[in-house]
Amino acid sequence: MDNALVSIVTPVYKAEKYIKETIQSVLNQTYENFELILIDDCSPDNSAIVIKDIAKKDSRIKYVKLEKNSGAAVARNKGIELAQGRYIAFIDSDDKWYPEKLDKQINFMEDNKVAFTYTKFEMINDDGSLKNEAAKLPEKLNYKGLLKNTAIACSTVVIDRKLIGDFSMPLVRKGQDTATWLKILRNYEYAYLVNQTLNQYRLVEGSLSSNKIQAIQRTWNTYRNIEQLSLISALYYLSHSLVNAFLRRI
Repeated sequence: MDNALVSIVTPVYKAEKYIKETIQSVLNQTYENFELILIDDCSPDNSAIVIKDIAKKDSRIKYVKLEKNSGAAVARNKGIELAQGRYIAFIDSDDKWYPEKLDKQINFMEDNKVAFTYTKFEMINDDGSLKNEAAKLPEKLNYKGLLKNTAIACSTVVIDRKLIGDFSMPLVRKGQDTATWLKILRNYEYAYLVNQTLNQYRLVEGSLSSNKIQAIQRTWNTYRNIEQLSLISALYYLSHSLVNAFLRRI
């Protein structure tokens, strides 16, 4: 069987420091049938120059600039809209993949006939040094399981559009990735873990993802305003989510 095309979507904003390393981790993939769609969210730095220079050497890299700064959800949705592949994958502009990431994940999906997968990941510091080794993650998550354990990192996800159908991310500035997984899991039974460490998730000082209080607020907003859970249900699932987040790090 010929390898199906994988469309990889990356929103780009103030990514000049890391984007070359991120792109190189994609170009190093042993699974070679992909397109990397980089959506420039009107980044004020030199990200565009870095991307265009690399794109000259590899036609699989696609660069698109939005007309105005609109946030990661709009950028990712533009990438999904332009995607030509059966599979949609995501990598943030400061994260990195191990070379066998797509190979192992796509093979797992095809062998097991599943449409939504995620992988283990390790956390790295701003300079790329290891901060935390990969934590144990659930083997599979359904809708209620994900509410209790928001363990799916965006840069680890691959989705089979042939089985899931078309999808888009809710237009919120924060937490649109988890909100998307929840939306998919309303109609598709499980997301499945590829139980290998295939992604490096960079904790950049001052970023949204590095601020624990903002992370809690983001999760709360998802529960109350997007999923429209009752106050009691939101408190119930948030408490489980916090406990599971703590247990992942011990």
